[in-house]
Amino acid sequence: MSVPILEMKNITKEFPGVKALDNVSFKVERQKIHCLVGENGAGKSTLMKVLSGVHPYGSYDGEIYFEDKLQDFKSTRDSEQAGIAVIYQELALVPEMTVYENVFLGHEICKGINVDINETIKQTVEILKKVRLDVNPSTPVKQLGIGKQQLVEIAKALSRDAKLLVLDEPTSALNESDSDNLLDLLRELKEQGVTSILISHKLQEVIAIADKVTVLRDGASIVTLDAHNGEVNENVLIKHMVGRAIENIYPERKKKKSDQVVFEVRNWNAYDPARERQILKDVNLELRKGEVLGITGLMGAGRTELALSLFGNPDNYRIDGEMLIGGEPVKFNHPEKAIKAGLAYVTEDRKGDGLILIQDVKSNITIANLKRILKYGVIDANAEIKDAREYTDSLGIKTPSIEQKVLYLSGGNQQKVSLAKWLYVSPDIMILDEPTRGIDVGAKFEIFTIMNKLVEQGMSIIMISSELPEILGMTDRIYVVSDGKITGELSTEDADQEIVMRYATM
Repeated sequence: MSVPILEMKNITKEFPGVKALDNVSFKVERQKIHCLVGENGAGKSTLMKVLSGVHPYGSYDGEIYFEDKLQDFKSTRDSEQAGIAVIYQELALVPEMTVYENVFLGHEICKGINVDINETIKQTVEILKKVRLDVNPSTPVKQLGIGKQQLVEIAKALSRDAKLLVLDEPTSALNESDSDNLLDLLRELKEQGVTSILISHKLQEVIAIADKVTVLRDGASIVTLDAHNGEVNENVLIKHMVGRAIENIYPERKKKKSDQVVFEVRNWNAYDPARERQILKDVNLELRKGEVLGITGLMGAGRTELALSLFGNPDNYRIDGEMLIGGEPVKFNHPEKAIKAGLAYVTEDRKGDGLILIQDVKSNITIANLKRILKYGVIDANAEIKDAREYTDSLGIKTPSIEQKVLYLSGGNQQKVSLAKWLYVSPDIMILDEPTRGIDVGAKFEIFTIMNKLVEQGMSIIMISSELPEILGMTDRIYVVSDGKITGELSTEDADQEIVMRYATM
């Protein structure tokens, strides 16, 4: 057994009224990839914030040993200087700065009092080779795709001679190709002596790459499993994560075939004036009553652009084509008109566009339909409380109170609040854009169960997802989008991942 590079012993961290970590112990061996999994709110991020110095020494109980030395990280700078680099979901890059400026930001290479640009570029080129990123180091980061930006973050860490990389959901916003590339890179870095801690909700990804897996649940360390002993599989991980077995993450639904078309798009074209390009090309689709319709494709294929163009066109695309609801032609030049017509859209970016994080659960639920609780032009506080409690209870939103700020809820519960917000407008048609992004397996099951109940009650759902198992497990029919066009329409019964990917790459 190799000597651990990191050992966290009996870590306990409390916030007012909440014990986020309860006597957690966690050990990581050198030159290994150690995965950390658990439901949202299990304590994974809090544990890593203790390690990184975000929660400084003295604000928690327990001990941290790194490279056999007892550590007292009082700041993130202390942990960085020790050789720990944390890469969060929200990348810490400066978009307007170049790649080389970002890589050496905060520890610039200087000649005298000036930055030595030539040496910085030279060293950046060498580091970019290590992360297999072939770009001009003088390129502004904002011109790179998200996958390449992720590699710039890793290059930043390597420029500081990081011995331990901590990656928090690094593939959550990446397409399949970029995800595979990142996992291959972690394997290469392991061979070069770099140890990694990977936090991920994608269990197949964990199974593919982990040497060991530690499961957290409700702030406690439940078990550490050795992948090389055959201890790691999806059923075992789910059981430890949620405290019970979930035989099928996609809950069964009695599928009712209906020929009643409730929503239709004909010859739909969209042009983005800002980028001077056509983003949607002759799209034709129809949605039937009580149906879950899947829309999938690779990142950049035009899935979200299609949803936004239908939901009142907030990005001001130039639109050609027809839209019909219940057989009647409609035109929306603002999301408000789409909402009035019975259409709702749950965005893929709940933190940026879907919720007001600094406001409470109650306000977020009612904000899209305040008219429902107005009395003489003023919000009826009692009606708002009553309605918010009703939706919180019916969707199983776990929160200490409806007065709790959404910022402090887990990702799965934030997603339920986002759903509640749009259910509050009583839609007939709901577009769900990546509804399970960044949430754990237990919360996914709950979201899918809610979807099934909604369609059983007569709602029709368009589900956009890049996760093919979700598309195949939850939908009745599938449209595949590639380069702004629909390249395939499939019955879910006749589809598999290979067929869908063939259409997605046409």
